[in-house]
Amino acid sequence: MAESASGLQRHDLVQNVYEHSSDWQEARSVADQLFAYLSDPEVAELLGEANQPGQPSQAVQAILLEKAIKLEFRSEAKGLFTNYPNRRLRPDYFRPVGDTGIILEVERGQTTTNNNDMLDFWKCHICSEASYLFLLVPNELRHNLEMNPKHEYKKVTKRLEAFFRPENYTNVRGLIVFGY
Repeated sequence: MAESASGLQRHDLVQNVYEHSSDWQEARSVADQLFAYLSDPEVAELLGEANQPGQPSQAVQAILLEKAIKLEFRSEAKGLFTNYPNRRLRPDYFRPVGDTGIILEVERGQTTTNNNDMLDFWKCHICSEASYLFLLVPNELRHNLEMNPKHEYKKVTKRLEAFFRPENYTNVRGLIVFGY
């Protein structure tokens, strides 16, 4: 786990057998660059504004788009799920890495309410072209100003850690959760 001065958090999870693989090392390098960008005080302020009640996840995606493209991600990559009845599934972003790839998903209001974190994990699990998942979620979420905050980052990392115990391994070799 890591935390930046601006409050951005990061939790890396990887299956033991892939911990020293070149694909995971490259994925972590990309994550390091993304973490540095998101930790910039100006970017962190924009993320804070985008994480207000009523804001869609697209507001966070807009902050991320330029950097994601510089990191060689494709936005809304099509054709990754052609072997499935719902061929229209698309990740927010996709980037090849080695013989596999990284799916990058951005969540906000429905992170755990509608189990979108689990949906994103499932998408990566069934995607034949991606074995790594980057998941951006709010550290805290309020649907309105009166409600107590939901601690989404903590909840997501706690639930998804279970998939990185050897007895629970899936096709997702590694996961990096960013809390903004």
